[in-house]
Amino acid sequence: MTGSEPRQGSVSRRTGETQVDLTLVVDGQGQAEVATGVGALDHFLTLLARHGLFDLRVAATGDLDIDEHHTVEDVGICLGQALGKALGERRGLRRTAHAVVPMDEALATVAVDLGGRSYCVVKADFTGTGVGGLGTELIWHFFDSIAREARMNIHILLHYGSNTHHEIEAIFKAFGRALDAATTLDPRLGDALPTTKGHIEGG
Repeated sequence: MTGSEPRQGSVSRRTGETQVDLTLVVDGQGQAEVATGVGALDHFLTLLARHGLFDLRVAATGDLDIDEHHTVEDVGICLGQALGKALGERRGLRRTAHAVVPMDEALATVAVDLGGRSYCVVKADFTGTGVGGLGTELIWHFFDSIAREARMNIHILLHYGSNTHHEIEAIFKAFGRALDAATTLDPRLGDALPTTKGHIEGG
């Protein structure tokens, strides 16, 4: 997609556990309107949008009387699906990128590949068990949901840190910046696919 229209995707998901409406504008300005019922997730998604220069709108309700698991998972699913819709055939994309982001004492690297293959690796020894209602065990689950639905590789490495909030914040900021770079249209590619195979896997 090399036209002048902003690349965007919208998803509505309804299950017995959650209701999610999400719109992602890849060619945005970093504006976010996020309400998931999980305050920490709202905060980190807002940071992702700002650092990736995406416009992101999320309205989600879920079975938070049980726990945050289904809400976090389904927001990740919808974000991945919206990204896939926004990128279409993925023509002209730079496709791969990485970002290294510090947040005070914490440092994280995130590398992504939009080549159509789904895989997620998180190497993170978090200091604590979570921030607010967002447990650290949900971090991998959230990004794995994005990777599966967007058909992309996500590799996350938390190098070090001593504050869980800072550690997660560095990861979300790095993901936003890496995704921004990978979704950039390279004028040298024109309308070509960023692969030697002739097609993007899973397309």
